[in-house]
Amino acid sequence: MTDVLGPVAALRRIAFLLERAREDTYKIKAFRSAAATVLALREDELADHVRGGTLTSLDGIGASSAKVIAAAWSGELPERLDRLEREHAGPLVPGGREIRAALRGDLHSHSDWSDGGSPIEEMAFTAIELGHDYLVLTDHSPRLKIAHGLSAERLSRQLDVVDAVNDHLDGSFRLLKGIEVDILTDGALDQSDELLARLDLRVASVHSKLAMDADPMTRRMVTAVQNPRTNVLGHCTGRLVTGNRGTRPGSDFDARAVFEACRDHDVAVEINSRPERRDPPTTLLELARDIGCLFSIDSDAHAPGQLDMLDHGCERAEEAGIEPARIVNTWSVERLIAWANR
Repeated sequence: MTDVLGPVAALRRIAFLLERAREDTYKIKAFRSAAATVLALREDELADHVRGGTLTSLDGIGASSAKVIAAAWSGELPERLDRLEREHAGPLVPGGREIRAALRGDLHSHSDWSDGGSPIEEMAFTAIELGHDYLVLTDHSPRLKIAHGLSAERLSRQLDVVDAVNDHLDGSFRLLKGIEVDILTDGALDQSDELLARLDLRVASVHSKLAMDADPMTRRMVTAVQNPRTNVLGHCTGRLVTGNRGTRPGSDFDARAVFEACRDHDVAVEINSRPERRDPPTTLLELARDIGCLFSIDSDAHAPGQLDMLDHGCERAEEAGIEPARIVNTWSVERLIAWANR
């Protein structure tokens, strides 16, 4: 797919593959910044810089990105892109391919409005390139200040941006209005009911006081699941098993009580696809399966390349024997929205 890419597409593809491979953020930003610079140039301006060898005089373009731009402008496959395609393209894991093919979208993603690294439109365009029918934008709610959670006013403005993005698309893809709303210590959701009602879908997650005693944590989670605005219970244990953020044990709670509440209130249990989470753990995933829960396989992407992490969740769902019909993001966008706003 990369033998005839132009300079902007080649730079975006490199950034995507670096994100997919979980490379250093500064490398990724360099290529995305270069793509933004090239995108703003007229064709004759770009040609003059390539021919004159002056690409690095432009803001955001260094030696590495200049080589990529020059090669792509000349109709060649850039060496850096060729190497990344060979090293990092293809499935991230061997299993879960049937479920991956059945997924129609992703219900958990972040943009640079909260703690993601890319604009809303870049996340949407990448989801389209991955073959999604829809992507739910779920930036954080106000209490999560470390992640630049959205105030009511900022969320309202974001909803207008989502409308604008959809207005520019041909209708074959939908960017859906969502939120990853914090579950507060008493089980309340960290946003007004009026605003939650304006959304297409809501992921509710615990991000604070993860080490609460089991009984109050169970009450907290069950209360949130019982809220009629809750559609998906995000990364239920909050654990971290690897990665540059270190490790963290999962929260202690009565999993049977929480999953029975999910089943009874038609709330999907998220299979979080981030490798550092693997949440729920296998024993809890199998318990939720046996109790009869619905599931959502989500990337929890904070960058465009991370949208492809769905592979990890699909493999885990296959290993647990979860049928695609029980995974809500195998559903059409119409069915999904009707379920989420029943």
